[in-house]
Amino acid sequence: MSGSPPPEGGFVRRVGLFQATAINMSQMCGIGPFVTIPLMVAAFGGPQAVIGFVAGAILALADGLVWAEMGAAMPGSGGSYVYLRQAFQYRTGRLMPFLFVWTAMLFIPLIMSTGVVGFVQYLGYLAPDLGETSGDLIGLGVIALVVLLLWRGIENIARITAVMWAVMIAAVFLVIVAAASDFSAHLAFTYPAHAFDLGSNHFWLGFAGGLTIGIYDYLGYNTTAYMGAEIKDPGRTLPRSILFSIVGIMAIYLMLQIGTLGVIDWHRMTNVNDIASTSVASAVLEKTWGKGAADTVTVLILITAFASVFTGLLGGSRVPYDAARERVFFRPYASSTPSTASRCWASPPWA
Repeated sequence: MSGSPPPEGGFVRRVGLFQATAINMSQMCGIGPFVTIPLMVAAFGGPQAVIGFVAGAILALADGLVWAEMGAAMPGSGGSYVYLRQAFQYRTGRLMPFLFVWTAMLFIPLIMSTGVVGFVQYLGYLAPDLGETSGDLIGLGVIALVVLLLWRGIENIARITAVMWAVMIAAVFLVIVAAASDFSAHLAFTYPAHAFDLGSNHFWLGFAGGLTIGIYDYLGYNTTAYMGAEIKDPGRTLPRSILFSIVGIMAIYLMLQIGTLGVIDWHRMTNVNDIASTSVASAVLEKTWGKGAADTVTVLILITAFASVFTGLLGGSRVPYDAARERVFFRPYASSTPSTASRCWASPPWA
């Protein structure tokens, strides 16, 4: 399908390899590692938590290869919806696509909500007196802004995503450099007794919990598969964007995990009353470069969290659109905004 023609229905192929990889990486990284590094340490009970990110990458790569092949073979809008429709068309007809689209309408917003939760959590570092009600209202405002920004042409969205990706890379880079400037190998590589005892239940329980967290952190490598109808040269671009994003994010996670462990004592990350358990990146910057630098990087992390929600809903929005065109979802979602040659967001029911 590398030379597939532009799809019908208003979508155009304007997303190249760099933008596709940026979309995946923005969705994968987002607020994830900045929130889950302490959770990973708590699950394993020490610096050996790095195992969780390696295991998560291996599992994500195995699944990513499946998405790469499916996406290259059937580059349409909707991802799993398209694949289920093709696989079960002669058996259950529209039943499987119908069930999937309603499932997607539940799990996609729930996954994206974690980005909003992380946004409010790090905002608490800048505003320690932020109350629960205020945090909820800010979260709703973030969602409204995401929808507003998505309501535009795909070429504009691609540019916005590239900018957000650059901010994400800057935030990650600054945290890694800050950690390297005051890195202690003793902190990072001093493990508790029996940390690697494969014969104990403690290790495998920690591994199971860490792998669950790791899979969450790598979610998003298939975002461009949901946008197959808008990817240039999908037979080549889709597989590469998936593989490049998994390998790139794995490298970022390992550097973040090891770097933070080399600055912050892992016991602090397991203390719910310590700022390192909720805003570990800010804690690293505060200890190494001071409060001013920590505040600045926290702002970049907030933009990164916003980017993860933005790119996640960007890919997820294609599921109801394609389903509506085939009459298994509400018909108004099958229409596009006026400039069908370049727009990408389905009109709301009242349009």
